Amino acid sequence: MTIEEKQEALIEEFALFDDWMEKYEYMIDLGKSLPLIDPELKTDEKLIKGCQSKVWLHSELKDDKVIFTADSDAIITKGIVAILISVFSNEKPEAIVNSDLGFIDEIGLKEHLSPTRANGLVSMVKQMKLYAVAYQAQLK
Repeated sequence: MTIEEKQEALIEEFALFDDWMEKYEYMIDLGKSLPLIDPELKTDEKLIKGCQSKVWLHSELKDDKVIFTADSDAIITKGIVAILISVFSNEKPEAIVNSDLGFIDEIGLKEHLSPTRANGLVSMVKQMKLYAVAYQAQLK
């Protein structure tokens, strides 16, 4: 699936829930489904700046595609990063760099987060795109 198709799938999934409590529960479940990150990767260098909670993000390039793993000490934040990983992981760096994440507004995610969590979301997207830019340069 392309990044756009993954976003459409998420929009459809979130549309199944009637209220934001159900959507938060779904996000928490997504966070719980994230594979455990190697404890050795939970370093200060992997921490995303701008997040109120601790979020560790690791990336690697495999077969010209970026693979992300992450963890957080907060369940909602872990759910948010799980959503982003479901969209970005296993994609070519160029696709990540050029992606428009319209689904975030479409599902109403940013407007239903506290200002600090919304800032954290922006920081996560920014960091994932920065990793992709670095890999893109590496592939040239």
